[in-house]
Amino acid sequence: MAIQLFVPKFRVDECLAEIRECLEKGWTGLGFKTVAFEEDWKAYTSLPYAHFLSSNTVGLQLALEILGRRLGWEAGDEVIATPLTFVSSNHAIVYNGLTPVFADVDDTLCLDPQSIRERITDRTRAVMFVGLGGNTGKYAEVVKLCREKGIALILDAAHMAGTRVGGRQVGHDADVTVFSFQAVKNLPTADSGMICFADAQDDEEVRKLSWLGINKDTYARTASQGAYKWMYDVERVGYKFHGNSIMAAIGLVQLRYLDQDNAYRRQLAQWYRQYLAGASHVRLIPMQPGIESATHLFQVRVSNRDELMLALNENEIYPGVHYRDNTEYTMYKFGAGTCPNAAKASSEILSLPMHMGVTHAEVQRIAALIAQYAK
Repeated sequence: MAIQLFVPKFRVDECLAEIRECLEKGWTGLGFKTVAFEEDWKAYTSLPYAHFLSSNTVGLQLALEILGRRLGWEAGDEVIATPLTFVSSNHAIVYNGLTPVFADVDDTLCLDPQSIRERITDRTRAVMFVGLGGNTGKYAEVVKLCREKGIALILDAAHMAGTRVGGRQVGHDADVTVFSFQAVKNLPTADSGMICFADAQDDEEVRKLSWLGINKDTYARTASQGAYKWMYDVERVGYKFHGNSIMAAIGLVQLRYLDQDNAYRRQLAQWYRQYLAGASHVRLIPMQPGIESATHLFQVRVSNRDELMLALNENEIYPGVHYRDNTEYTMYKFGAGTCPNAAKASSEILSLPMHMGVTHAEVQRIAALIAQYAK
């Protein structure tokens, strides 16, 4: 049987029961389920604020827009970012008329604090740190650097739902943290995300901006039961970026199982490390002590990545690559050659199957084939 990279696990009956309530009440948009999911997410993470959105990507866009407006950023100001990420991270910077400045990665595949320091200029306004695969890398050093330099810190936690440091969910020390609940993430819906600001005013602002600039959402107006439910103000141009109750209904169920599922992911990673430990020509991404990673990805590095991928495909094993160095894309080619570690990693990394359906025996089989074909 073929072994896919990602196969999301849905508790179908429980999800359908939550969705059924939405349909029976006739409320599928922004409403009672989105509110419930926000409250449950805050309880789970201990983050002070959470707003449910249609995707992580729009969350990053809103994070930069709101911080930029409050802090007085101007067009062309710089955000230090990684080239080793899904392209939406860097697109969000461009959406706001800001300039991505690429810093290099270290052996954890996350931003290297020293490289960040070297890229800081008088126009640097923020760092966007991507927790690739659920890893934290040298995130604590990045936090310290940002505070030292007085620049904002945006945590792209698309892969980090359930990643904990010292028992605390990541994000409590960032200016804003954005999670993803896209279809193949650790907490899968169809597509959605959560934005968690540290500041109450920013949280209030994102609720307006994600709902077309309207200062009172539809659910709040309906719940008020007053004669003036239609009487709201539109304070500025906003977007229709909020999440809906169908996705929140699925999210409420998936959150109940997140720690259980992440524990199995860590078990898969432990098996992969065990069976690949003696494999020549295979480099593993180093583990970080004291970190309880969400382990969204398990990646290895090999010099013959493309050849190895074909060999695995011939054995009905379908790994992936996360990610292509963004400076190889036409629109970001201005950064080509500036991040040699990321460029080299991009040509070597391979993401192995990581989902609830992968078995111990399958991990052994995959590891044996990698050991056989890696060069």
